[in-house]
Amino acid sequence: MQPGLTTGVGLRIDIIGAPGLKKLFIGRNVQLNDYVHIGAAESVTIGNNVLIASRVFITDHNHGSYSGENPSRPDDIQIGRPLSTSAVVIEDNVWIGEGAMILPGVRIGKNSIVGGGALVNKSVPANVIVAGSPARIVKVWNPVELVWEKPVLASLP
Repeated sequence: MQPGLTTGVGLRIDIIGAPGLKKLFIGRNVQLNDYVHIGAAESVTIGNNVLIASRVFITDHNHGSYSGENPSRPDDIQIGRPLSTSAVVIEDNVWIGEGAMILPGVRIGKNSIVGGGALVNKSVPANVIVAGSPARIVKVWNPVELVWEKPVLASLP
């Protein structure tokens, strides 16, 4: 395993909030390709041996809150809305395909694959392939037969 970090052109990393707080954690042997955008206001963790294709967006925050008590109003000024945050964790040995979006509160389990263009708004278990908008499980690794199989249940928890 190489200890390095490889980045492509146009990498954008936004660290938002109080200075001095560690909010972005990147493991070993990580590749962030062209035009990846990471926004971290609470915490974004990227594990070891992670491959992230071009034009991927990963964020742990939204401008405003749209459920629960005291939601943002439609006439509130967009940029002035308080941030709502929820940590993002990408575990080891994950591949995120071209143009995928990883939204706040998502955990992607180890050895999983996120298909190109997927919108991941719920956590993903280990050893699966997800695709679509919103993302759903399309394949599950069978460790006994050593093959990818169609899942019995395709929705994310």
